[in-house]
Amino acid sequence: MVALTENPKKRLTVQVVDIAEQTTTIRSLDWDRDRFDIEFGLQNGTTYNSFIIRGEQTALVDTSHEKFRQLYLDSLKNQINPADINYLIISHTEPDHSGLVKDVLQLAPDVTVVGSKVAIQFLEDLVHQPFKRRIVKNGDRLDLGNGHELEFVIAPNLHWPDTIFTYDHKTQILFTCDAFGLHYCSDDTFDEDLEAISPDFEFYYECLMAPNARSVLSALKRMGELEKIGMIATGHGPLLYHNVEELTGRYRSWSQSQTKAETTVGVFYVPGYGWSDRLAQAISNGITKTGVAVELVDLKTADLQELREIVGRCAGIVVGTPPVSNPAAQTALSTVLGSAKEKQAVGIFESNGGDDEPIYPLMNKFRDLGLTTAFPAIQIRETPTENTYKLLEEAGTDLGQWVTRDKSIRQMKSLDADVDKALGRLSGGLYIITAQKGDVKSAMLASWVSQASFKPLGVSIAVAKDRAIESLMQVGDKFVLNVLEEGNYQSLMKHFLKRFAPGADRFEGVRTQSAQNGAPILTDALAYMECEVTSRMDCGDHWVVYSTVDAGRVSKPDALTAVHHRKVGNHY
Repeated sequence: MVALTENPKKRLTVQVVDIAEQTTTIRSLDWDRDRFDIEFGLQNGTTYNSFIIRGEQTALVDTSHEKFRQLYLDSLKNQINPADINYLIISHTEPDHSGLVKDVLQLAPDVTVVGSKVAIQFLEDLVHQPFKRRIVKNGDRLDLGNGHELEFVIAPNLHWPDTIFTYDHKTQILFTCDAFGLHYCSDDTFDEDLEAISPDFEFYYECLMAPNARSVLSALKRMGELEKIGMIATGHGPLLYHNVEELTGRYRSWSQSQTKAETTVGVFYVPGYGWSDRLAQAISNGITKTGVAVELVDLKTADLQELREIVGRCAGIVVGTPPVSNPAAQTALSTVLGSAKEKQAVGIFESNGGDDEPIYPLMNKFRDLGLTTAFPAIQIRETPTENTYKLLEEAGTDLGQWVTRDKSIRQMKSLDADVDKALGRLSGGLYIITAQKGDVKSAMLASWVSQASFKPLGVSIAVAKDRAIESLMQVGDKFVLNVLEEGNYQSLMKHFLKRFAPGADRFEGVRTQSAQNGAPILTDALAYMECEVTSRMDCGDHWVVYSTVDAGRVSKPDALTAVHHRKVGNHY
């Protein structure tokens, strides 16, 4: 059965589908959403998936985003009398999945809320009303009758500390909320078109799961102890049915690569406090772009001995300021300080929760211990914006590059001299890539650029994974390729070769104008092309980005493109 309800003005629709015996999904389709919690852009919208399991008793797994309030609640009422819901299972408490919990509690006052201990604590602060609760641990079971025996899998940090999976032994469906999901909105309930969803599946992993790679592997291990998993009912995007083994295998492979990194940075914060979750995620994204592994640690619940061990093996430490009034977090912070050592890098950001540990005295304590400041203390005085999250990401990248600087030098020296010199004879032009998405702008100097096709007109550009602009060059993103002029490129080249501080305006002092696609055109460039990213290929430490060319113009028809000659092939 498939039923659709639509709100055409906002391009919000609801799809109701029976996915297994006595199991129904209510998928809230957000067709036009182009940002997700500001941290990263969306090209194909997203969905918020909720599920009804009907045994002798009825369970509702997750709800939806509050923007779908009327559409979702109408669809729910069409399926079942909300008062007949016995259990409301909270996979985790992020608002896009729990935004309508309070509404469901009003419609079903006798419902029992099921979740992890952390989730129940978070939910109390979210709904501000009493409710029946059942805290579950790994391996706990809940029998709904008619064969629907649910088993719970604790999966912290995927991608919040309160996350649980739910496995129905009758239908062999694993409900995973964020894990294995993707931001991809279509009428397809399932993953029929693997090629179409793969780029968004990988991008979602990189943004949300890569910083939690160890937790991904722990969850996969626990999943392996279950019976056969026939379907993964995700919280975002299509449900996984046709490609379960393939896509879980990708998670395993990607996470194993992340955890094999020689260098690790610990990110210590208090989930649910202020903006700490989003900020920690943004800085972790920046760190992982440099090939450095991240361990996200909850200062409020961490075991102190484990905390000492984590700090001891980390090359860098990032702290999100915890609340002064929380004794557990303060004890953990003291443990981090007591375990820190010289030669480690450190960075601190404010959580802006209203009771923050003072940031500058805390930074001074780390400096007094001999740690190196990887980036200036980041103050958060108001609601974070796109530029705030970009600043955090760039700060994380700076820290990642700092803790791997010795390794980078060793790698440059390890290349065979003859091969090194031969590669250095590959020359290229000089270009500036400029991009803008929302209020976030970035640019980089490039020489690994080449025309790649005639029909359609296309170019390929190699972009290092730790470049700030990389996050603005995802599939569907638009940018401008500015061509520099021979004999008149030194000023622009010198400007864009500078090492910019996190969040700095890369266009300050540079003359620009806006292209039709919204990206900046450098006024002093010889020529420019407006491009759109069509695909990306993973090439080790670079992405090769293939883009179609939509428009372009030359300012000096008789001038030549500036050429970049190298002598070695192991760096730019």
